[in-house]
Amino acid sequence: MALQISATNPEHPGLLLELPWQLPLEEWPDEVLVPLPRGISRHVVRYARAGNEVIAVKELAERPALREYELLRDLDRIGIPAVDPLAVVTGRTDADGGSLESVLVTRHLGGSMPYRSMFETTMRPATMHRLMDALAVLLVRLHLAGFAWGDCSLSNTLFRRDAGAYAAYLVDAETGDLHPRLSNGQRDYDLDLARVNISGELLDLEASGALHPSVDPIEFGTEICARYQSLWEELTRTSVYPAGKYHYIERRIRRLNDLGFDVAEMQIEHAANGDTVTFVPKVVDAGHHQRQLLRLTGLDTEENQARRLLNDLESWMATQDDYAPGDPLGARPEVLAHRWVRDVFRPTVRAVPLELRGSMDSAEIYHELLEHRWYLSERAQHDIALDMVVEDYITNILPKARETLQPTTSD
Repeated sequence: MALQISATNPEHPGLLLELPWQLPLEEWPDEVLVPLPRGISRHVVRYARAGNEVIAVKELAERPALREYELLRDLDRIGIPAVDPLAVVTGRTDADGGSLESVLVTRHLGGSMPYRSMFETTMRPATMHRLMDALAVLLVRLHLAGFAWGDCSLSNTLFRRDAGAYAAYLVDAETGDLHPRLSNGQRDYDLDLARVNISGELLDLEASGALHPSVDPIEFGTEICARYQSLWEELTRTSVYPAGKYHYIERRIRRLNDLGFDVAEMQIEHAANGDTVTFVPKVVDAGHHQRQLLRLTGLDTEENQARRLLNDLESWMATQDDYAPGDPLGARPEVLAHRWVRDVFRPTVRAVPLELRGSMDSAEIYHELLEHRWYLSERAQHDIALDMVVEDYITNILPKARETLQPTTSD
């Protein structure tokens, strides 16, 4: 069978054709590979360069390759954090005409790290708690969308910095399945697998000496269940309020917004006697602050980054002479937001040399600068100008962090 490339973008097949598909992935030459950290996988995985793109290439049988490709496309359509599917390559043969396995091609997630690379230096328990939070949020988002993962683990997840926390991305959908809605049994199965897998992965790290001595692998495996259940309960529970206390419903919605979720659809029922009102958030969408920041500024960031940038934007807007909320003669929020991007955000980020940023994207750099401004202002007991913060950050902070920052591979 002739080589076939099924791709999402008409530009990708031409770029991918330049790669040595006649060779097994294990034999690909160094000149086409990109030296990025890889996690543990049951399949052979390599990072390569195709034009200006850095891609991940995974060898597996044709049917599961096509199935995973379609699942990843489905997850992309419903806005789930997962790697971006680019193509499936089938009909591969070697120089002697022997058949080779098909491959799934995904876009490398810039700034992301597999969990094992994050443990190359002993990770503090507080950081591990943040990883568990990120993975719990990802699993809840998958389940709200009706996706049963079937193999939730640290190995099947990539992590990106997100304003002092982490954002988790699904990287392996091979065992997944998409349904209109998941049963409690399906959710519990995923959760139990996550507990067993995570405990096993941490036990493996413990045996290699890469785990902090205060960390109990079994307890951390159980922790993902507790964090998941707490978030799931907050997002889906039914609330009963006294009639007339509609601000209670608004307070519940605000609490969900604070967690980073919007209520897209709700059910409100009055009791037969009229004394109480029942409120159920029927459809909950993640990315509340992301959408708000994107609408105002055009910046596409992680959720915690968006929350932090919105806080800075609102503080800056309050200092502007034409900021007049509710006044039809005042500048609209969108106008002020774009002025903030042009006059504050972009010049500040550009002042940090690209070669010093490592794997941090623009939003993470700006968050780091805000953190450093707070520290310097606290120490000085007065506000420090942002340009002075940038200078001190470049001189005193980035040089110490360069060894732990990964090379930038994409914008």
